[in-house]
Amino acid sequence: MASDSLTDRAKQATKIASQPEDYKVCEGCESIVARRVVFCPNCHGYRFNEQAQAVIDQAILLGGRERTSVVSDDLAH
Repeated sequence: MASDSLTDRAKQATKIASQPEDYKVCEGCESIVARRVVFCPNCHGYRFNEQAQAVIDQAILLGGRERTSVVSDDLAH
């Protein structure tokens, strides 16, 4: 199970916000994914916002709260 503490999420958000060109935001579920993906691993969406400011804004939002989405790891248990 992935670690989802607020501290870990904040650290990940800081990393993403410092390198927004490596990420994009899924327009289906608003997850942040690596720029190289074609389909969102969470919702299987294929439309993304690749603007750096959108990635930074979403990283700040998601990094400041507990995870609320269901990911594939949740379903494997």
